[in-house]
Amino acid sequence: MTELPAPSASPVWSADGANLVVHADNAQYLPTLPDASFSMIYVDPPFNTGRAQRRQQTSMLRAAPGSGDRVGFKGQSYSTVKGILASYDDAFEDYWDFLAPRLAEAWRLLADDGTLYVHLDYREVHYAKVMLDALFGRDCFLNEIIWAYDYGARAKRKWPAKHDNILVYVKDPAGYHFSSDEVDREPYMAPGLVTAEKAALGKLPTDVWWHTIVSPTGREKTGYPTQKPEGLLRRAVAASSREGDWVLDFFAGSGTLGAVAGKLGRRFVCVDSNPQAVEIMETRLAPWIGSAP
Repeated sequence: MTELPAPSASPVWSADGANLVVHADNAQYLPTLPDASFSMIYVDPPFNTGRAQRRQQTSMLRAAPGSGDRVGFKGQSYSTVKGILASYDDAFEDYWDFLAPRLAEAWRLLADDGTLYVHLDYREVHYAKVMLDALFGRDCFLNEIIWAYDYGARAKRKWPAKHDNILVYVKDPAGYHFSSDEVDREPYMAPGLVTAEKAALGKLPTDVWWHTIVSPTGREKTGYPTQKPEGLLRRAVAASSREGDWVLDFFAGSGTLGAVAGKLGRRFVCVDSNPQAVEIMETRLAPWIGSAP
């Protein structure tokens, strides 16, 4: 097993510094970063797809101020209420115990006008929504984006699962950054029903994004098993950050966020504990590592 560098040995981030690829345990590295440093955070954590299941009872609901058995951000009180939560034996004894502290760090690291994108699948997204409502507040929930694709096995005893879910939360629901002018447009499905000018311009995307997976034979392919397509992240980065802003991915994998950020003139920090991921990122992101736009 490769020994990870201690946080003190990891690259030091500064607001006027260079783009970084960091080989570290994100739970150790994130606390070394200062508050409110990133305009946009995207994370694609392990999906916890497990086999054997055990079930335990836990969920959280917001409580009246001063009541409840835990206090969240901004002093908000919460109560632990019994509910159904499945956790799996393939990765983590308790997926929430793994994910919650890392998402709490994401809240701390977001700028006041910042946005968090959490990429999950149907197995965990509902539980993560409850957790994020507790961490951020339900009024900070902006969207659930459905990434729809048409690839992979075809189930014959149920509807085939052909989408992922991306939960979008903002730090301040009254003051977050979102620029629809920067977002790529899509063709109208019925262009004959709109004017020629509108048809030529295309329409803004909705919360359902149809986008193919990374082609197994395409130039974008790195060989990393969970690589996400650049087109998917380009839309999020363009909408929720400005040129020169800092963006963060602390489950960085193949470094797709860094690649998109570099091409769009954003600055990035990509963190992963997997040596294979870091090696791929160092090659893929070489044009931007150690530099700033």
